Amino acid sequence: MNIPNKMSAQEAVKLIKSGDRVLIQGGSATPQTLIQAMVAHAPELRGVNIVHLHTEGACGYIAPELNDSFTTSAFFIGGNVRKMIGVTADYIPIFLSDIPSLFREGYMDLDVVLVNVSPPDKHGFCSLGVSVDIVISGIEMGKKVIAQINPKMPRTFGDAIVNINQFAACVEVEEDIYEMKFVDPSVEEKAIGKHVASIIEDGATLQMGIGGIPNAVLTYLTNHKNLGIHTEMFSEGIVDLVEKGIVNGSHKKLNPYKIVSGFAMGTRRLYDFMDDNPEIEMLDIAYVNDTSIIRQNPKVTAINSAIEIDITGQICADSIGTRMFSGVGGQMDFMRGAALSKGGKPIIAVNSTTLKGVSKIVPTLKEGAGVVTTRAHARFIVTEFGVADLFGKTLKQRAQNLRDIAHPDHRETLDKAIFERFGSSIMV
Repeated sequence: MNIPNKMSAQEAVKLIKSGDRVLIQGGSATPQTLIQAMVAHAPELRGVNIVHLHTEGACGYIAPELNDSFTTSAFFIGGNVRKMIGVTADYIPIFLSDIPSLFREGYMDLDVVLVNVSPPDKHGFCSLGVSVDIVISGIEMGKKVIAQINPKMPRTFGDAIVNINQFAACVEVEEDIYEMKFVDPSVEEKAIGKHVASIIEDGATLQMGIGGIPNAVLTYLTNHKNLGIHTEMFSEGIVDLVEKGIVNGSHKKLNPYKIVSGFAMGTRRLYDFMDDNPEIEMLDIAYVNDTSIIRQNPKVTAINSAIEIDITGQICADSIGTRMFSGVGGQMDFMRGAALSKGGKPIIAVNSTTLKGVSKIVPTLKEGAGVVTTRAHARFIVTEFGVADLFGKTLKQRAQNLRDIAHPDHRETLDKAIFERFGSSIMV
């Protein structure tokens, strides 16, 4: 069909005016052509505030020399903006599930939204493809939407479908969708994956992210049955499980037989799997991450990670001391949702040490560290040395259980800290 409001990227970004707030679609859908055109337009702009979840690829708008033109407020900190937090960029602490309400309830006006979508079908509907998350609420509330019309964006369903007439400007591009680079899980990650898989039950509904540990977990699920997916994001580790019939969603109460997610990141294999696949529903993150929704599925098993964990079960997942590293994201949405699900299991899975050999299980969190998951919300903690079940445990019992799954090189230090804080006896 004919593309309405078609123009070049350079013409389209002229819709952005000084003082505007601009939402950029993130993750693998980050619209690089539009971003580069916006950055080139910087001399004409002053005081533009850019908001987004983590983005991938170049982000020239955070350059210090463009600080008069652009400032950035990140809802989640990606590696491409991390060094500029506190310089030209700042962070907004917020649950992922709450971000759409910023737009819908008028706390944050959006002047322009930049998106990366599939070409329209014969009825004029495009797809947001691999990233619906907070973007659909932005399209709903934004004053102007500028879209890259990109044949390399997979066509997905659910809330991903938007009408081309919603776009104030359309820019035809042929731009590769960002692809993750995967490496084989380490020996430690494989051990963690095996431990996590051992506590996942048949018929469970899974939430997990990307990386070595989630990938390792998935490789140990080949003997499981009737698993479902309801997750804020997923990667291609699930593709093999779907093709083998292990993930089929048959036991889910909400969205049965469907893979529900807000966004996806992987390689072209994943994007081809997603393309025109009605089994996949890409939905508004206000729904996906709603605790009252999550809890309705059976045996929700939420697998998340952490930067450090203290001996009482406080979990820091967003900062290294006072230095912001990532964000709150959806961890608490799913940790609590899983805990409230019948037979659910909230899991924090981590390597016992950093790459430099520093223990991730510590007597106390670093000064200034953020508590993303409180000690009352913490349940299962998994390292390569085993599983600690903290539910219903006293502070003394928690400390001992966490000490037992810490790296052996650090257990003596933890023993000393436990004795100094709680005394020698462990309450049973």
